[in-house]
Amino acid sequence: MTESAPAPAPAQSEASLRILLWLVAVGFFMQTLDATIVNTALPAMAQSLGESPLRMQSVIVAYSLTMAMLIPASGWVADRFGTRRVYVGAILLFVAGSVLCALAPSLNLLVAARVVQGMGGALLLPVGRLAVLRAFPRERFLQAMSFVTIPGLIGPLIGPTLGGWLSETWSWHWIFLINVPVGLLGCVATLRYMRGQALPQPGRFDFAGYGLLAFGMVALSLSLDGLASLGLRQASVLVLMIFGLASLAAYWLHAARHPAPLFSPQLFHVGALRIGLLGNLFSRLGSSCMPFLIPLLLQVNLGYSPAQAGLAMLPVAIASMLMKPLTTPLITRFGYRRVLVLNTLLVGLSMASFLWATPEQPLAWRIVQLAAFGAVNSMQFTAMNTLTLKDLGPAMASSGNSLLSMVQMLAMGMGVAAAGAVLAAFRDVFGGAEGAAETLRAFHATFVCMGLITVASAGIFWQLSSDESRLATGDKAKADLPDHG
Repeated sequence: MTESAPAPAPAQSEASLRILLWLVAVGFFMQTLDATIVNTALPAMAQSLGESPLRMQSVIVAYSLTMAMLIPASGWVADRFGTRRVYVGAILLFVAGSVLCALAPSLNLLVAARVVQGMGGALLLPVGRLAVLRAFPRERFLQAMSFVTIPGLIGPLIGPTLGGWLSETWSWHWIFLINVPVGLLGCVATLRYMRGQALPQPGRFDFAGYGLLAFGMVALSLSLDGLASLGLRQASVLVLMIFGLASLAAYWLHAARHPAPLFSPQLFHVGALRIGLLGNLFSRLGSSCMPFLIPLLLQVNLGYSPAQAGLAMLPVAIASMLMKPLTTPLITRFGYRRVLVLNTLLVGLSMASFLWATPEQPLAWRIVQLAAFGAVNSMQFTAMNTLTLKDLGPAMASSGNSLLSMVQMLAMGMGVAAAGAVLAAFRDVFGGAEGAAETLRAFHATFVCMGLITVASAGIFWQLSSDESRLATGDKAKADLPDHG
């Protein structure tokens, strides 16, 4: 997928440009916030909807998977219908989905509402980025995007704490309702400050390729989530997984022959991107489950309230922010290969260390444990992001960035689905009871298994060559890309 070159347009005033930046930044913040804000509210949702808190992962999976599906089409949709029109539509979809989430009387309807919300969220950043590209001259675009991405980095950090506080102080419905006034103001500001531009008609969209890619992602994610929350039997899960893999394989065969595929196979001729994408996928399959598992463990087994569970996630957020400035100097000195191989092992081990999480565990040790995970996980995301994009030329940068965003959201949804399936399997192994001891043992085993998945992904980064391992010019700027994790 490629972004069209910005069409000539009359210069906007500096005040209008600043408001446009704030508008896109707030939209990005809303999208990234809602990817994590539900994590600490899941037990409260489960109690309200009459469900088990251990079977609520589909609320997260539906949002992440919907975003992964729509990101590849976002550029073409914006070119076809115009950035302002699509951005307003994205905000309205996001607000409508938020209202439907708050009103949902059952888990199935809540999941359906999260799909609607994810449809809007998937368009907010890519279309907002296009609006900024078309409003700012090239020499100011990087500075403008750096401003826009900062709120997007903050959203996932405060999401769990805000979600826990809202669900305990008022009710879980407010984690969705707070989007309504912000979204409506965003619509008004978009109509006022985002310019509608006459654009040349985009080329034909690769609907066949998109269908194959989307079906493959959905089938694989549902196969992982099937045993845990959908009640599917093993045969159904196996069939879904085979169909998903076959669909993805068919997409790449299709892309090799199509004149304008969504993602050209030529991208994978870039070694750093190839290893970065595979590393992103398999590393995040393990680590992206932690924002889901940790608040659940704290509330289900360790006696935390939603607000306390949210506050307990603060060491993760603080350590993550403190690690950001240290990542680039470490990569400069030691190279991507050494940093990513060692850090991937540390991420997996820090996840497995939750084997010792018990009600008797000293608070100081728990804080150190959470902070250690936050620090190494932050370094992991930053290093993987910059590695993936560092060797792309201008012609492939947009397509590579979109593919990275899709993989990030897909891995996030699949990781949560996989963790839910593993947790459900271990509950069956330990007797299938709802007792605290059995459930805690299932959590411990799940943390170890997901940590081992992350450790295994270190072998992917081991394949980096010495040239690919070097920090390229401009990588420091790319380190501020949103993590989505």
